[in-house]
Amino acid sequence: MEGQREIIFDRLVYSCAFEKHRGYEEFIPEHFLGFQLSGETHAFHSAGNTIIPENTIILVRKNQLIRTVKYPSKSGKYQFLSITLDKETLQQYALENKIAVENRYQGKEKLFFEPDDFLQNYFISLAPYINKKKEATPRLADLKIREAIELLLQSNPDFKHILFDFSEPYKMDLEEFMNQNYMFNIPVESFAKLTGRSLSGFKRDFTKVFGATPKYWLREKRLDEAHYLIKYKQQKPADIYLDLGFENLSHFYFSFKQKFGLTTSEI
Repeated sequence: MEGQREIIFDRLVYSCAFEKHRGYEEFIPEHFLGFQLSGETHAFHSAGNTIIPENTIILVRKNQLIRTVKYPSKSGKYQFLSITLDKETLQQYALENKIAVENRYQGKEKLFFEPDDFLQNYFISLAPYINKKKEATPRLADLKIREAIELLLQSNPDFKHILFDFSEPYKMDLEEFMNQNYMFNIPVESFAKLTGRSLSGFKRDFTKVFGATPKYWLREKRLDEAHYLIKYKQQKPADIYLDLGFENLSHFYFSFKQKFGLTTSEI
């Protein structure tokens, strides 16, 4: 069995795989709280790589790109449980509790930590709904999300600067951001949002910075990196094409030959 994913209310998610499984690029639009029940998750993002070991809780911030590889435990199981802390619920919670945040969070980017008894028991309490021994109503799902917010703030009051920051993303340095994230195979619209721009503004700024359209630049950047990895690092095309943002190997071979006039085996 390669892997499966079960979604309940689109906000409570249980992920399980029984062998090594490579995930695709994901744009994370909302904060989520996750618990690694068994196995490991290796997450690849613009700031580097993060390994999420068993029995670890992680708070993942919204508006970022991530790619994962799931590794089962020695028993052959991989289990990861997450709960989405959606903007609507957070805004309502802030309103009801008179929470106002003026400053952005300045702490560590990697927000994973050992679970305390309250958080660990919280995730254990979700097991009956995930295993479908009980049916959760939308109201109950909302209550469980609110409980997660309470427990997070109890464990670290500074998390309020993350959870209740409803400002739009800052307009980011386009050149720096694209050079860090070009390998993620996502729509141009997602790149625009992540850099704090409208789609038209992104395309306009992109042409000014790079002198090319996003589609053309991304293709050339990925192929140049592939050329370097194959020629100087002796890496195999089959091992790198997905990590560089190409959807399939045949398209990668065709694009490589078209650009360099040589096949990957001839360079």
